Amino acid sequence: MISTSDFKNGLSIELDQDLYIIIEFQHVKPGKGGAFVRTKLKNFQTGAVIDKTFRAGEKVEQAIVDRKDMQYIYNDGHDYYFMDKDNYEQIPINHDQIGDSADLLKEGNDVQITFWKGRVMGVELPGSIALEVVNTIPGAKGNTVSGALKPATLETGAVVQVPLFIKEGDIIKVNSKDKKYQERVQ
Repeated sequence: MISTSDFKNGLSIELDQDLYIIIEFQHVKPGKGGAFVRTKLKNFQTGAVIDKTFRAGEKVEQAIVDRKDMQYIYNDGHDYYFMDKDNYEQIPINHDQIGDSADLLKEGNDVQITFWKGRVMGVELPGSIALEVVNTIPGAKGNTVSGALKPATLETGAVVQVPLFIKEGDIIKVNSKDKKYQERVQ
């Protein structure tokens, strides 16, 4: 158990049988009445942000969250399988737990998996991932307007917008958070 005086941004707490992360907090001491702590909490699973007020000194359960580096090995059509690099244990994780970035997973990628009470809470990919462009339309000569983009299909099946000079066979870096083109890898 931790007190509201121990709150800090990024701290995980357990509230109503769910895992929440403190996004922001503010200690308030009004002129009349007892002090309190105003917080913004993000539900780890749903992503919903709620406002919650605690009395000063109130105790809450701190959530013990484990993060483990694992390697993506394959997808069987329903689940994605990850291997613990220390003991070679494999765990299946369904698409919903991975989220939108699942189509950027390439066999052999290292990821960080978050566990809470033995359950998988999320999968975090590296900040950027290098992938090969397998299909895109050729850029027309003279069509070099600054900032012009075209769709490109990557080796994992993801489709991202890339500059006109990118061609099939190029390796590009993609931001795993927003799936945006970063740069071409030489």
